[in-house]
Order: sequence, then structure tokens, then C-alpha cells
Amino acid sequence: MKRVAVSVGDQVYGREDAQVFGSVLQVREHELVIDVEAFGEVVVEARHVKAVHDGKIIIDVTKLPGDVRRAIGHAHDSETE
Repeated sequence: MKRVAVSVGDQVYGREDAQVFGSVLQVREHELVIDVEAFGEVVVEARHVKAVHDGKIIIDVTKLPGDVRRAIGHAHDSETE
């Protein structure tokens, strides 16, 4: 398994062309703890990370629980109100 550099504070996305929805709080051996905007802390298994580059983490959001996916879909709602 290839290791890549992930740092606390890296931004988290669901796709390359999507808006950021969170940031890395902790880096563990086989998982990340991320802060999802307007939701809170979520643990993401390393196997659900699709890409890492330039301080950007792309994760497979389809592998996250439904409540987290819904929160991600609404992470920027307060910006438009």
C-alpha cells in the first residue's frame, strides 16, 4: 500500500471539482478524523480516500453514513442565507 502525506488542516472534498466540505483534524495509521462543516467529527477509513495532492483530500462520500452525506450536501447552506 502506497503511503502519501496527509496533514492536519488539509481540506476535504468529495470530488476534484466540488467545494470543500471539511478539514483533517487527525491523521491515524489507517484512518482520518475530519471535521465536516456544520456536522462535526467523522472518522474516514484510509481505503475510502481516493486521492491526495496539494493539501487536498478527495474521499468517496458514498462510503460514509447517510447523515454525514446529507450534512456534506448542506455544508454551505448558511453561506447563501
